[in-house]
Amino acid sequence: MSSPPVPRQLHAQSASPSTLTPARTPHKLGLIGATALVVGNIVGVGVFMLPASLAPFGWSTMTGWALTLCGSLCLAWVFAVLAKHLPHAGGATGILGVALGRGPAFVTAWGYWMSACVSNAAITIGGVSYLGRLVPSLTQSPMLAAVTGCSMLALLGYLNSRGLKVAGAAQVITTVVKMLPFVVALGVAALLFARGGTGILAPFDASTLTFSAATGAAALTLYSMLGLECAAMPAEAVNDPERTVPRATMIGTVLTGVLSMSVTGLLVLTMPAAALAVSAAPVADFVSPVLGRGVGTLITLCVVIGAFGALNGWVLVVGEVPAAMADHGLLPAWWGKRNARGAAMNSVLVSGVLACVLIMLNGSPRLTNMYTFVLLLSTTTTLALYLLAPVAALVLAYRGTVPRTPALLLASAGAIAFACFAFAGAGLEANLWGLLLIFAGVPLHLYMQRRAASHPAGQSVD
Repeated sequence: MSSPPVPRQLHAQSASPSTLTPARTPHKLGLIGATALVVGNIVGVGVFMLPASLAPFGWSTMTGWALTLCGSLCLAWVFAVLAKHLPHAGGATGILGVALGRGPAFVTAWGYWMSACVSNAAITIGGVSYLGRLVPSLTQSPMLAAVTGCSMLALLGYLNSRGLKVAGAAQVITTVVKMLPFVVALGVAALLFARGGTGILAPFDASTLTFSAATGAAALTLYSMLGLECAAMPAEAVNDPERTVPRATMIGTVLTGVLSMSVTGLLVLTMPAAALAVSAAPVADFVSPVLGRGVGTLITLCVVIGAFGALNGWVLVVGEVPAAMADHGLLPAWWGKRNARGAAMNSVLVSGVLACVLIMLNGSPRLTNMYTFVLLLSTTTTLALYLLAPVAALVLAYRGTVPRTPALLLASAGAIAFACFAFAGAGLEANLWGLLLIFAGVPLHLYMQRRAASHPAGQSVD
């Protein structure tokens, strides 16, 4: 089996002028910053809303979480191995290009970028809606809420324009803050268990543990784990990626997975299902009866900070992904141009404008509907990456590019099975919308192919 030709832009020592280099990027993310990127991007506003969505599933929530956590760990291991052995390929985009060719690399990266842009709009709306519990005028004026959200996006875009040192520091700080709701919720749960033992849990009924219930719960819990690949997406922006990216990916995935599973499971199994299902702030409503309304308000504030911390991380990702595509010749070179601090501001600007348009069009925000739509759309679109990454790992293992270890083969097979399972659980409508979003970029890919064919080798395509 012959390997497809590797474009010159995908070689480890690419000489592309837009490639991120130490001379143009005085600071890169270390282990703490990269791990914070993974944790911060996974833990957004979604996980703090998830218990309300999972309320109808009862004990099946734990089955769904078990499937999601196993699948996520398989995916994390695949990304970690690929990043370790191909650290200079240009992140996941470059690795897919090396393994499967430019077409699959473009379609996957384009879909991932579009999904992240839409999610940025949803995270912003969710963060502003939570903020409305503290500033009631935001709930009374949808336009004010939209302007506030766009202003926050602009502020985070500015932070990212200052380079990775500032953006990385902001990510670490907000990640620490957003851990507080988890710690407080687990502390309250421990106190409740000390008082009432296992009697505080909902009665266990084995007949409710059905395949359809597990599928439905897993489709929801998977969305809360999107972002585990974030350290591998902008791998060129990470210091010592051979060691840092794998460690950050595994540490971030395990930490957030265990915490999210524990907290959401506790809330679903200890709070009345009817009350939980209509709660706008499940974690705050869980701790307030035990610790008081003041602590509930503090938790709400932490969730708001956490939402915009996640948004900060995703602003970095939606800037780096198109820039990496430009470095590989998959997008015009304009997308990959960086400022003096190494920030891909053209990509950040386009991504921010797209998100702001979605926010402004949502003139009368209804968070539940918006969240559900984006949950399905983001999940199905990202699943293209989650399916093709382990396929790429198997191809590269067959060629000998990466070690053909039993752990990688098992993780790749598990990741493929999990992706297929998640596709089935998402439903036909969500899959069709996801495919439409992904293939909307195909005309641009064909255009870039024609442009590349009309230019001699070594000449940039602007």
